[in-house]
Amino acid sequence: MSMTDPIADLLTRIRNAISAGHKELELPASKAKHRIAEILVREGFIAGCDFREEGPQGKIHIDLKWQGEQAAIEGLKRVSRPGQRRYAKSTDIPKVRNGLGIMIISTSQGMMTDRAARKAGVGGELICSVW
Repeated sequence: MSMTDPIADLLTRIRNAISAGHKELELPASKAKHRIAEILVREGFIAGCDFREEGPQGKIHIDLKWQGEQAAIEGLKRVSRPGQRRYAKSTDIPKVRNGLGIMIISTSQGMMTDRAARKAGVGGELICSVW
């Protein structure tokens, strides 16, 4: 079965795993999903992620980060969708929760956070926001 928005699927699986109280999750791999997971690890929203060679495309294993009973991720939101793409220049990139969250942006230099994109002076497609 083909999927129209694999990034939204990643965000939904993370959201559902947090709601169910799971410590880890596994999902079909892609370069974009793996890059988003790496950014979330670097920014401290998830504990870890690794790629596993299983099946035709592999799997991404994500370890969620918990602080007692509270998950490190409070919310996830898909910003740019296949039916409605959203782009922003480096000067127009919105802040998430007044700088407490991050916006993941797909730029010509790869996927990066909103802070890194502003610092590099590049804009791009607003993928998702995490807080």
